[in-house]
Amino acid sequence: MEAFIKGMDLSTLLEVEACGGRFSDGGAPEDALALLARYGMNLLRLRLWNDPYTPQGEPYGAGVCDLPRVMTLARRAKKLGVGWMLDLHYSDFWADPGKQRPPKAWEGMDAPALCKAVYDYTFSVLTLLREARLSPEIVSVGNEVTGGLLWPVGRAEDAKTLAALLGAGIRAVRDARCGARTMLHLDCGGDNAVCRAWFDRYFAAGGEDFDCIGLSYYPYWHGGVEALSRNLCDLAARYGKPLIVAETSAGFTLEDYARYEQLAPSARKGMAANARVAQKSPYPMTPQGQADFIRDVMRAVRGVPGGLGQGFIWWEAAWLPVPGSQWAGEAAIAYMREKGPGGNEWANQALFDYEGRALPALAVIRDF
Repeated sequence: MEAFIKGMDLSTLLEVEACGGRFSDGGAPEDALALLARYGMNLLRLRLWNDPYTPQGEPYGAGVCDLPRVMTLARRAKKLGVGWMLDLHYSDFWADPGKQRPPKAWEGMDAPALCKAVYDYTFSVLTLLREARLSPEIVSVGNEVTGGLLWPVGRAEDAKTLAALLGAGIRAVRDARCGARTMLHLDCGGDNAVCRAWFDRYFAAGGEDFDCIGLSYYPYWHGGVEALSRNLCDLAARYGKPLIVAETSAGFTLEDYARYEQLAPSARKGMAANARVAQKSPYPMTPQGQADFIRDVMRAVRGVPGGLGQGFIWWEAAWLPVPGSQWAGEAAIAYMREKGPGGNEWANQALFDYEGRALPALAVIRDF
């Protein structure tokens, strides 16, 4: 039986460290990866953006998740005996349910050209990683692709084109001979109807086979853990594939962290959004509430019949509110055509408090 995945997405870690973030567990500061490995982390998840820079070379921020940075963190993980997962966004910046923008170099391509670009890029990245002895254990072909990817060409409404794009990435992972499992990742972990409809359309469109299903699950957006459990069990019975909660988190406080970010009020998102979502969460945003949440998620995943519930990944477990680490800099906001401001907005959902001290949820993870 494979080990239950206790994963952490730490895609911003290098940036947080460079900006002065420090981590501890009741004593002197220590390496966050080593600390988390001691608490049971056995998989590191890292997102990859194609070219997260302006044409003039200015970084977009949010960890600047280019290939050199991904390789640096993967190498650190492997030295600790921790495997890793590659999350291919196929974008130069954030790809999620609200946006799936093609990389600058791929803009204007039609479907056949995009399929070739996806294949070539994926094959190149995985070949380079294999040659560097940094092959990942899992590759997510796209990030939260419920609505498709590489818009407007790859929208979910065009199931055949979407299946072709995803299939190009899946085949490239296999052809690169890196030994990684392939994942398709949807965002709606508590919505069984949407998940079933998506996978049924994908297979009906001739979609390439893949190895495991990934789901995002956030209690304030996707309902109670009971909804997650029902969805996991139904998908396991219907498709017979391993399931991983590829993103999850919950807050430990509603205390503002403005003094840590050191941004002008007009330059930061602040806690307004957190306060709104807190009202929708069945778990209080306290250290104990966060610990109870992850205990219940792990029980739900472990309870999937046939051993098909394989684990979870906590999203951005170490994104501390340090000056200089933001979800998007000014150049990135302009590039994404989104409204600012910047700032963190996730610091109260990390597994460390604002001072970088380990929270009680980590002991629950370790002891599960």
